[in-house]
Amino acid sequence: MMRFVTTTVLAIGLGLAAVMPAAADKLPLNEISGYLNKLKTAKGEFTQINDEGSISTGTIYIKRPGKVRFEYNAPDSGTVIAGSNTVVIYDKKSNQPAETYPLSKTPLSIILAANVNLGQAKMVTGHSYDGTATTVRAQDPAHPEYGNIELKFTGSPVELRQWIINDGNGTRTTVVLGDLQKGGSLPNSLFDVGSPGKTNR
Repeated sequence: MMRFVTTTVLAIGLGLAAVMPAAADKLPLNEISGYLNKLKTAKGEFTQINDEGSISTGTIYIKRPGKVRFEYNAPDSGTVIAGSNTVVIYDKKSNQPAETYPLSKTPLSIILAANVNLGQAKMVTGHSYDGTATTVRAQDPAHPEYGNIELKFTGSPVELRQWIINDGNGTRTTVVLGDLQKGGSLPNSLFDVGSPGKTNR
């Protein structure tokens, strides 16, 4: 469940086409970059489909740059936090210390960057449109071995609908987003990763 970064927090037979407004055409990369750069804070519900097919739900909090929080609903009841350039996975059901990873080594760092520039050389390896949504596949140009992220957007106006993280170990994790409530204030305490060696939260 909590394999958000190494094995994750998007494809899905969830009827996305039925709930997404149709876009007029493929969204250009500069428009998508602009949307992400303007997205400073957001909150919403998400559904996560893990590589082995299990499904989790919860609430996501985004505070760009560099911060995201996934709060999983029961029965999972775990938390994944990215902040201070670190990703920490807290699993309340485990007696093991929290797992920690450098944010820079996860594909999610691409959309949490202070300045998203999808026009950067060798960052985008796929850019397609299926008649409903635009999908962009991006990677860290300097470290493609870290994996990639596939982002799905609809237009009029531009909205991020889902992402798929393909990590460096070949694991695929999908996160489908509900309607994001954008703007407003989110306290930094939501993204406090605490002590990396701390057991649970």
